Amino acid sequence: RLADDDWQVRYMACEALGKHGEAAVPHLGAVAELLADDIEYVRRAACIALGEHGEAAAPHLGAIAERLADAETSVRLAACEALGKHGEAAEQYLDAVA
Repeated sequence: RLADDDWQVRYMACEALGKHGEAAVPHLGAVAELLADDIEYVRRAACIALGEHGEAAAPHLGAIAERLADAETSVRLAACEALGKHGEAAEQYLDAVA
């Protein structure tokens, strides 16, 4: 459902995958693609979902960091929180957060 035409379905798919641990890991690349979605709620949900997956989401930290410049405050906040959850792995993005 990450590729669904309805933004609400994409949003809920991100929410669900953020809560399902190891089972969701194979889908994190598709979640990361939604960081560029046209809908701010979907971008925010993608940030949050990736923030829940620790080391498995590390390849997507750069894409999360790009959302720090998002036009929408809620997305920027979610990107900050997601990077914060990644601790040392996200240290290279501290200047962008600050």
